[in-house]
Amino acid sequence: MDDQLLEKYAQLVVKSGVNLQPNQIFVIRSPIECAEITRKIAKIAYQEGARDVAIFWQDELMSKIRFLHAPDDIFDDFPEWQKAFYLDYSRQGAAFLSISASDPELMKGVNPGRIVRAQRASSTALKEHRDRLMSNQNPWCVISVPTQAWAQKVFPNASRDEAMDKLWGAIFKAVRADQEDPVQAWEIHKENLSRSMNILNTHRFQTLHFENSLGTDLWVELPEGHLWIAGADVTPEGIEFIANMPTEEVFTLPKKTGVNGKVVSSLPLNYNGNLIKNFSLTFKDGRIIDFSAEEGLESLAALVNTDEGSHYLGEVALVPDNSPISNSKILFYNTLFDENAACHLAIGKAYPVCLENGDKLSENELATAGVNESMVHEDFMIGTPDLKITGLTSAGQEIPVFIKGNFAF
Repeated sequence: MDDQLLEKYAQLVVKSGVNLQPNQIFVIRSPIECAEITRKIAKIAYQEGARDVAIFWQDELMSKIRFLHAPDDIFDDFPEWQKAFYLDYSRQGAAFLSISASDPELMKGVNPGRIVRAQRASSTALKEHRDRLMSNQNPWCVISVPTQAWAQKVFPNASRDEAMDKLWGAIFKAVRADQEDPVQAWEIHKENLSRSMNILNTHRFQTLHFENSLGTDLWVELPEGHLWIAGADVTPEGIEFIANMPTEEVFTLPKKTGVNGKVVSSLPLNYNGNLIKNFSLTFKDGRIIDFSAEEGLESLAALVNTDEGSHYLGEVALVPDNSPISNSKILFYNTLFDENAACHLAIGKAYPVCLENGDKLSENELATAGVNESMVHEDFMIGTPDLKITGLTSAGQEIPVFIKGNFAF
């Protein structure tokens, strides 16, 4: 890796990603393979005035051993100390960073039911923490750092060192760390994303119609008062942060019961260490009533059947085909990157901040407004070079939104 670029990346994460404030606690969730950059980020955080830096280390190989060999009933439990770790820090207003860097096929051979049960136990225990993040009560950011297994999946014909170098290069480019002033580059990027966001918010579409040659023919109704968001999020105190690095999307939430038709995936989905390929979902009145997959059907079924809310959508995101990550022609097998190469939807929980005053509404009020609730929020990619999206207004006017995979405006 390039030490200078690594330094820029770490600075960018602290200053723009979580936008760490003086005397704020900073919590990092990191794979043990990413220890070097995690320590570098922690050092910069202290230099920028962090009150403290707390790191929650993860070992995915140990996780697989546990899923394969631990007693069955353990997956319905969640450690109280882990719950306390996240809740105590989130209640203190901490900023949270998560490093996403898993082996895309690590959990092949593991019973998906065990993974879903563990995920359900975790989501239940950490609901308050997750709700705080999804309503922007705490600043948060997700980034990626190469690991050997991931790099060799992305670049299977390269040597071990070459694969790591190539993945580092792709990440640096995608997050603009390769530019002279990455922080300023992100300011420009946020302004560009805001243009599309403002146009979409001006139109106040009632419904979006998605069509492409893969077989997608999907109608997505948007709730009254929906908001399109892009680039940066804002805490109630007015602190800007970037939840995903990279990000190329403009997103909002669908009306829970307003999705009808069929959607076909355009890229594989890495879900809990298993790949789901060439899959489709069929909706009626918002609910998934049928699904299929050429590979990973069991994992897809586990995702859809996590809870009642996982039978519905929680996000609709627009990403032009002519965007940096899409143009790189790299399949990352990592949703953080692949979702920023294509339009995507998300199964599960919706972001309350995508509704006017949504962060101030109760759970019952959100449900009445058509906002989906679930233990999961899982993005999957549907964008293609021939994707057509038509927006319909409440007055019945049809307005082109996407033509041949890109914004029509």
